[in-house]
Amino acid sequence: MSQGRDNLKVAPLTRSMGLMGVLFLALSAETPASSVFVIVPDVLSQAGSGALISMAAAALIAVCMAGIYGELGSAFPLAGGEYAIVGRTLGPMPGFVVMGLNLVNSLLGVAVLSLGICDYVGVAIPRLQPLPVALGVITGATLLGVLNIRTNALVTGAFLGVEIVALLILAWLGFHHPMRSPIALLTHPQVLSHGALTAAPIAALGLAVAVATFAYDGYGGAVYFAEEMQDAPRRVGRTVVIALLVTVAAEVIPLTAVLTGAPDLAALLGAKSVFMDFIQSAGGKTLALVLGLAIALAIVNAVIAVVLLSARQLYALGRDETWPGPLNALLVRVHPRLGSPWAATLVTGVLAGALCLIPMKLLLVATGTSVAMVYAFLCLSQMAGRRTGSTRHGVFRVFGYPATPLVALVALVAVLWSDWIDPAEGRPGLLASLAVAVVAAAYYLVALRRRGWVLRGPEG
Repeated sequence: MSQGRDNLKVAPLTRSMGLMGVLFLALSAETPASSVFVIVPDVLSQAGSGALISMAAAALIAVCMAGIYGELGSAFPLAGGEYAIVGRTLGPMPGFVVMGLNLVNSLLGVAVLSLGICDYVGVAIPRLQPLPVALGVITGATLLGVLNIRTNALVTGAFLGVEIVALLILAWLGFHHPMRSPIALLTHPQVLSHGALTAAPIAALGLAVAVATFAYDGYGGAVYFAEEMQDAPRRVGRTVVIALLVTVAAEVIPLTAVLTGAPDLAALLGAKSVFMDFIQSAGGKTLALVLGLAIALAIVNAVIAVVLLSARQLYALGRDETWPGPLNALLVRVHPRLGSPWAATLVTGVLAGALCLIPMKLLLVATGTSVAMVYAFLCLSQMAGRRTGSTRHGVFRVFGYPATPLVALVALVAVLWSDWIDPAEGRPGLLASLAVAVVAAAYYLVALRRRGWVLRGPEG
């Protein structure tokens, strides 16, 4: 048990998971089925059948970022995740800014996901209200999160299995009666304009890459569970890369199938609910109902995983004595039998539940573009770690350095620029993320810089 500057007693987390357990949790945080049904339709609305090109371009960015996550996570396999990495490579101020972006975004994500479940469950159980459903899901996820991490890995793994089966059924429906070839979709991308199909502009394909990048996000969540992973320095990098590759396949294959098998491409691109409408027309109402419930289960699975992830970040923040003393002492409490950061998990549930009281529209704006900003910090962290030697002890090394972080940085700047030139959604989200960064920086300067913010690991 380690002791901090103010004799804060910190019990370590229990290393009880192997690669598969952490992989289940990371994939559940990525929730490929939810991305296909909730995020990918936005890619289709912008790029039309060119969504395949946009998803492929975003996959290249994600592969670069997965390698960067793997290298940095191998060097710093810590429950604090990105903030613990950036703080050790770029300094405490950037680290605290990343902490603010990540913590706010993850808690907002839990609220947004939970409020969205009603859209799918409501098909089977009419007249459900989003707020009670969301609060019930968050409560269940929080109580489950208090249990042993291996129990959570088994539960999320089972839910993940249902999610993958749903995507396989969707892929089978599309490939069973192909109407056009995938090559034609790639060589002649089309968008719906005024009810007719026209050639997709290159600018539209580029803008859609920003949305597609977020559809893959979540593979880095493996790092948050590294303190509960056996032989984490050797395993966590591989886990991140495997999680990303599985997600790309789980999202791109069903998308290709639906675009290939849609009888009327214009009708598909103009549908209010692209994938659910396709399932109903190809497989009937009963199958659409069953798969709708499977998607609801996938979203529940994501809520569980993100609650677990956020709780580990709060535990690490308490260990680093980020907040007033009594709150730090609460957040670092670990259950003596279950080995879970139970207090941090309960605090996560309370905060996420409170955010559900905010109107959904404001929640969506507030989530902003913080993912791209955090990715950019990680690119800089990798370059700084290589230059100073602070990541030399890591086992995993990214391929293609220094091209990998440079390519990712250029792409991320383009993503942020595309958000800025979108006054309806992109710019408000970017401004919201910048506001969070400013508040986090101000807290660091006022409360932490003078007394020093010392980042600690499991050994103190």
